[in-house]
Amino acid sequence: MTSVNPPCLAYAISAARLAGEVLLRHFRKLTPGQVAEKEVNDWVTAADREAEAAITSYLAQVTPDIGILAEEGGASGSRASRWVIDPLDGTTNFLRGFPHFAVSIALLNGDRIEVGVVHDPLRGETYAAAAGGGAACNGRPIRVSGRPTLRGAFVTTGFPFRVHPVLETYLEVFRRVFVRAAAIRRPGAAALDLAHTAAGIFDGFFEFTLAPWDIAAGALLVREAGGVISNLDGGDDVLTRGNVVAGTPAVHAELIALISPVCRDEELSR
Repeated sequence: MTSVNPPCLAYAISAARLAGEVLLRHFRKLTPGQVAEKEVNDWVTAADREAEAAITSYLAQVTPDIGILAEEGGASGSRASRWVIDPLDGTTNFLRGFPHFAVSIALLNGDRIEVGVVHDPLRGETYAAAAGGGAACNGRPIRVSGRPTLRGAFVTTGFPFRVHPVLETYLEVFRRVFVRAAAIRRPGAAALDLAHTAAGIFDGFFEFTLAPWDIAAGALLVREAGGVISNLDGGDDVLTRGNVVAGTPAVHAELIALISPVCRDEELSR
């Protein structure tokens, strides 16, 4: 993969793998004192915090002029250019010992996503992309599946379990997609779902009210792998409200057509 931003892409890969090592040390070894509930059903663990510290310490050293927006630590430094970090996407999975979670790191310059890395430490798979440079997994180029229709598609999603007012809208969208697609899965880690969509494992993805750190890296992976990702109105801004539709160009278009009669992007927010 030819990168337009090779230093920062390499830094993001290194940081994600450092965090992955932390997560592997903690997986299925957490004690009750290492777990806290931020809100109802929204958990944080010692693994989240230690992994985030590993990422931010490393990136502050190699890119001191770039700011940070991290799930646990919040925002610091420059707002013009910043790393957007989820040290553990799929915390509930991790907490319960379910082997599906990832590290997600993206670099934003203004509203433009320039670098995206999603690292799956259990499988040893690092999905990486730079704007204009394509997408790869462990250095091998990846592409979306090429599925020409939602009929027969393998789709992934996530439930808006923290935003209950959105649930009825989501269930109507789910029903519409369910009767068209071949199968729908809900693995529980949006960044990894997007990486798997970029790699052609899934043909499409939709989810509502995600945070920027859940989406940013995966969004670039999908785009650089030849897919389409948008908000519920088909617009490019997926970070403001966190409503995401992604997939092959044809599957994405059909998903938007099913969703648009049900709701508009501005109607659903975190």
